[in-house]
Formats: sequence, C-alpha cells, structure tokens
Amino acid sequence: MANQKLEIMLEVKKEGVILSKTNNGFEIDGVLNPAVIHYGDFIHIFYRAVAKFNYSSIGYAKLKTPLEVVERLDVPVIFSQFEYEQHGVEDPRIVRIDEIFYLSYCGFDGVNALGALATSTDLINWTKQGVIVPQLMFDEFKRLAESKGELNEKYLRYNEHERIKERKGKKVLIWDKNVVFFPRRINGKLHFLHRIKPDIQLVCIHELSELTPDFWQNYLLHFKDYIVISPKLKHEISYIGGGCPPIETKEGWLLIYHGVHDTEKGYVYCACVALLDLENPQKELARLPYPLFKPELDWELKGEVNNVCFPTGSCVFGDTLYIYYGAADEQIACASVSLSELIKELLANKKQDEK
Repeated sequence: MANQKLEIMLEVKKEGVILSKTNNGFEIDGVLNPAVIHYGDFIHIFYRAVAKFNYSSIGYAKLKTPLEVVERLDVPVIFSQFEYEQHGVEDPRIVRIDEIFYLSYCGFDGVNALGALATSTDLINWTKQGVIVPQLMFDEFKRLAESKGELNEKYLRYNEHERIKERKGKKVLIWDKNVVFFPRRINGKLHFLHRIKPDIQLVCIHELSELTPDFWQNYLLHFKDYIVISPKLKHEISYIGGGCPPIETKEGWLLIYHGVHDTEKGYVYCACVALLDLENPQKELARLPYPLFKPELDWELKGEVNNVCFPTGSCVFGDTLYIYYGAADEQIACASVSLSELIKELLANKKQDEK
C-alpha cells in the first residue's frame, strides 16, 4: 500500500477543550492526559494536574454527558506518598475488572519514570500497589533482552540515558511507562500494555503478585516475543506508546495509542489506531495508515509542550466514540468519531503479514 497519497475517509470532530488549568496551586501550570471511565450515571475523569516545578498529582472531574462538566474538585485525589513517586503522579489510565478499578499511572521520583498502580472499589479510596514494571539499569536490560539477538538500535538510543548510571543519588533505570490495562481478563488472565521505547509491549498474568524480579528477568529473556506494535508509519516513526484502554468490539480490541515523529520544530504527537485480536491481543490485525487526529488547532500546537495530542481515555455513547486527550501538555480536550466507521476503515487496512 502506498503511503504517499492516502485518502482520509474518516470524519473526526474536534469537540474542543473541556478542562483548563486553574489558579489552584496543584494545577496552576497545566491539566492533561486524563483517565476516563463511564460508571453509573457519570463519566469520571482523573487527570494529571501540574503544579510549579513540574510536580504532578491527579485531579478529579465528573461529567454528566461526554462534554458537560458538572463537578470538579479543588484538591488532588491522588498524590505523591512514596519515594518512587516523590516528584509526581502522572498520566493515569483507568479500567474496571472484577469489580475493582485499576488506575495505572507513571510514578516519577525526579530521576526515573516507572509504571505504577492504584486500586479502588469505589473510585474514592485508593490503595497504592507500587511500581509494577521492571526496575533495571540499561546494561542489565540489554543483556537479558539481547539474549536471542540484537535489539532494534532505537532501544539503545532512547534508553541508554547517555550512559549515566547515577543521578541525584539514585540509580538511573530503564524508563517503562504508559501502562494500560485491558478492561477485562482474557482467558482468565490480566493483560496490560507497557512501553519501553520505541515499541509497545504486552504482559499477561493471573495476579499482580506474579510481577516479581524473577518474572521480569524471564520476561526480558523473551522480550521480542512480547512486542505488540512497533512504529512503522511516517507519523509514528520515532516511537509509540499506549493511549486509551482498549475498547472491545466484535472485530477485535480497538487500541488508540500515541505515535511520535521528529520534525525540525521538535517531536509531534498524534493519535493513532490499531486493531488487536480479541483472544490473542499479541496479534495485530490492522492499523490505520494515517493519524486519527493530530495537532492542528492553536491550543494543540502551542502550550507547555508544543505539537501534542496525547490520547489517554475514551467512552462510547451509541455509535460515537469520544476520545479525551492532553493538548500541548496544558489542557484537556475531546475528539469524536463514528465507532462503526472507524472499525470499517481499520478492516480496510488489515495486515497482510499477520503474525
């Protein structure tokens, strides 16, 4: 398929900004990258709120309809309590599995950014489960992950950290973030995506207690087997990462993720879409050959970080899929698209070289 002249068939509507920063100290520098879940009579939004000096916590807002905010708290609901998150709780995603809410996020300690988890049964009281990704320095990661052959050169470029092994008295670890859970067990197992640049990887386990150092060492020995999606298209060629929790459809898991490409003005973050197999989400069925949407409007082009559309949450009403995203790392916006038309477009772009 030639990528030079792709006819864009989908109509995506930019619904506009739904949350902006306020004068409250915890969100005075920006709001972005929201976790979104439709539960009960409301849409619940847990969003990254940025205070001075890039210190992040998680704020909360409630929507009655996809675009109508009816409540917003003036204090954060999740904030730093432990060393692994002492400089910030960032970029949440949320799902409900077996009557438990799983809110994954990035814990930043000032040096390392690692995927962590909090759980709740009521969306009010949260129990921190700690870091749930591997905590390894680059040399150990490389030794394990290359046991079956050399890695893509980008793994070295993005994860070596200029060969610095210690900073601020802490070991410099592989950054592993964008942890996104599937919204139900598949064949009895929990599945979650995570991202060690440049690809998206998959983990499947029966219980969280399995995520031990031994588990991760064995996982990394077979690292290439767990890569779900790799960047291959022009708009995502630098690196990709998980976005919204996958949406179950009869054709497969609809995965909205972010794709990044470099330009003379810096990185550009777009919303991208793929379709994964329902029973074996390791298998990519189709991928949209163009961005679902990209930075075009003023508040997407200019902000704390320019040229960013960073999707992290969604909800479906009828045939309309609403996608919530961080705009230029400063505001939260929403875009909508026909779910059936999106699936149809994906099916028209099925992979020819299926795994």
